Amino acid sequence: MMTNSKKFRIVAGGARRERLMPLVRDKIIGHDLERLAFRFTMLNDGEVVQCQISDAALDELAGMQGTESTARQAQFLSLRETVERIASDLYDEAPRFKGYVVRIFTKHLAK
Repeated sequence: MMTNSKKFRIVAGGARRERLMPLVRDKIIGHDLERLAFRFTMLNDGEVVQCQISDAALDELAGMQGTESTARQAQFLSLRETVERIASDLYDEAPRFKGYVVRIFTKHLAK
């Protein structure tokens, strides 16, 4: 499990910034049939950050299409580390305000 105590340097837009380690794993909420997304939470310095990944993005990461909703949790679990890394990276780039939800779509995946 990752911790918040370590720091690393990144280069963004030519400027160096120091950031804390990525978000930390928290809970699985589950598949949302209305939004066609899998919901989960992560922690940032003890505060809960709501996250979700679209079904299409999960399928693209898995290299498949049309996964049944009943199989989404197993699919998420098999890709959890990758999904959480993407969520953490997006959170680092996002505006910071209470209630912000990290939403992962296919456009966020490296091709």
